[in-house]
Amino acid sequence: MTTTAQRISPWTGERTSPFTGADVCEAARLPLPKLSRRSLFDDDIWYFIDVEGLSQQHPDYAKRLDFTGIRNPRWRLTAKEFFFARLAPWHDGVRELAHAFRTPLGLMTCYQRLLGLTSWLNWLDEHLVSSLQGVTQQHCDSYYQRCQDIRDEDGVVVRPSSDGTRTDAVQAIMEPAFYTELFTADAYRPGFIPWNARSAHSIVGKVVTKKNKTPTLNQSVLKPILAAALYVIETLGPQLLALPPRSMAKDVHATGNAHNWHQRLTGVLNEHISCGTPLEVLPEFRINTRLARGWSASDPLLRVNLNAIAKEAGIRMFRPNYIKPLRRLVEQTLATVGIQAGWGVDAGLVQRADGAGEVPWTLPLTRAQDMDFLIEKVRTACLLVIAGVTGMRASELMELPVDCALPPFETGPGRVRYTLASRLIKGQPRGGRREEWVTVQEPHDAAVMSAALLGEDHGQSHLYGRVAFKVRFKNFRDWANGPEGRRLGLAPIPENLVNLRILRRTLAVELAHRPGGLLAAKIHLKHVSVATTEGYAALPGGAQGKFLAEMAEEEQGRNKDLTLAVFRDFQQGIMPAGPGARELVEFFTHVDGRLEEMAGSTVNVKVGDQEVVNLLSRRAATLHLATANYCWFVDPSKALCLKLAGTPGAKKPLAGMCDSSRCPQATHHPCHRSVWASSAETKKVFIATIGRGQKSEKDRLKGELERDLRVLSEIDSAFGTAA
Repeated sequence: MTTTAQRISPWTGERTSPFTGADVCEAARLPLPKLSRRSLFDDDIWYFIDVEGLSQQHPDYAKRLDFTGIRNPRWRLTAKEFFFARLAPWHDGVRELAHAFRTPLGLMTCYQRLLGLTSWLNWLDEHLVSSLQGVTQQHCDSYYQRCQDIRDEDGVVVRPSSDGTRTDAVQAIMEPAFYTELFTADAYRPGFIPWNARSAHSIVGKVVTKKNKTPTLNQSVLKPILAAALYVIETLGPQLLALPPRSMAKDVHATGNAHNWHQRLTGVLNEHISCGTPLEVLPEFRINTRLARGWSASDPLLRVNLNAIAKEAGIRMFRPNYIKPLRRLVEQTLATVGIQAGWGVDAGLVQRADGAGEVPWTLPLTRAQDMDFLIEKVRTACLLVIAGVTGMRASELMELPVDCALPPFETGPGRVRYTLASRLIKGQPRGGRREEWVTVQEPHDAAVMSAALLGEDHGQSHLYGRVAFKVRFKNFRDWANGPEGRRLGLAPIPENLVNLRILRRTLAVELAHRPGGLLAAKIHLKHVSVATTEGYAALPGGAQGKFLAEMAEEEQGRNKDLTLAVFRDFQQGIMPAGPGARELVEFFTHVDGRLEEMAGSTVNVKVGDQEVVNLLSRRAATLHLATANYCWFVDPSKALCLKLAGTPGAKKPLAGMCDSSRCPQATHHPCHRSVWASSAETKKVFIATIGRGQKSEKDRLKGELERDLRVLSEIDSAFGTAA
């Protein structure tokens, strides 16, 4: 085999490309069905439409690489060699290159990079650069300067470009320099690497930080979104499902076969007369179209939806030549049965979302598109609930199959597990791998509803396919904030930025605020399963370390809020219970005294929450949440769980071995009473069912029941709560 170093000068044209005649998909290890179209390296357009195992997030337009946009034929060959090398880094002609990238690019990334490279090469052509050997750093800087602004069709600057756009421009300029030895038609001069191979981020000036910049949604925004979505699902969804199948068929079954049309249309009109069913009214804009085409304003058929009659007969449209032979019968039918909107004329009453009385679930709809519009609003509401509660990424939502809602099953008395099936895409091989999301009933029911609204014989394999969330959400918000939303009593949804990343981030923070929330967030958001592949080399600890740091920060904020709430209860005479109550009260008494000193030393200045939090912060840092207590992990040597485990030097408590009824650092508060009460009731039930032959088990449960009742008594005594 001839090595790269032994080849003749690559841009003299004295040899052919090492990839000539190669099958692109075969070289890139992209599987294709046997009879599908195959693209060769020499083709100017490479097709990947039939590649098996691609995820739903790959749009069809990104499944082909079109090199015809590059005007210079030599540079077109250079571009093909570059992308072949990026798709198949293991190829014999690529793997021996010292600076070549070793990880293959995805098809979507190749598509985006080709757009950038095409723009760069055509810019050079416009500026009379005849060979890539003549490219200098000045050319690179000039093109980059141009890419710093977004221009309209006339070249007028509209706005500054984003960091991502500028980064793409730098990569388009720089990356071909690492393949100079490979190119056979033209290449940068040997040794020339734009910007001396500095990173694209440093050139753009983008600051890479460990902190997640994705904001969370304020409750004033999240609540009306979820409230509107749940109301739409629970109220409008069942009404739409109750409609006759013909109304939800979206006319996809209407055929274009107009054979024997006269007999079929006559039969439909006679059926209207015999059943007394009114004809469908034409939408106002269609009436205006007819008038513009010369229809008489006095024509009795002006307002009749003739296409609706044709579709009832299984004909795609009512052709103009049908009118004359059928006019008399249509006019007779109109005079007999009249005309009305297509759907929702006798819509049943539903309770308004704000509880202010009842209204029809829909106003009369005049065309099938209006019904489709309403169906999509309900399906979008289902998408919002699924995304908001599961935290799925866009790629995971796109992979939801129609039957993604797995049958619920009981995990214990009164405990039902709801699961959604999809595919995990991020950090996985092509096509991802099957995964399940354990969730609550609402998103599970939303998935069932969304699938049912597709109607019969929908022909879809995925519940949503490519999710255009931005458009879907905007349309839903406009509808909810519009006349129809006001009629149904929906609360207005603020015009804040909402996307799937923000919903996912909001869920992560909400999970982190609960006992064991950090671990729960990692598992629920599928961070644990992709810990190895999701890491970023530029960040110590990778994405896992970054995520843990973010959630730890959220936990600290939560702990400060909880400690402040417990302190305010103390100031109002509501004392904590439990073995650690005395020590906590002594600490709060000390803090209260400090606050009095601060207030006395400053005239007419009231000590606010921030000053209180500052005094409580060290104690808040020791707080660990458990299901049935607060653990103030001040002194590890006193922690009962560490003594039982034989690990006195541990830096965190062992929640699985916690016995807060005996640990000197545990306290009980009002939020814990229901847990202890539930535990006591469960033990009473079990004790009553234990037979005589299990005396030791019965005695054990009685001892635990006595503990539960003692804790309940202490809580009731401390808080003055009636048992």
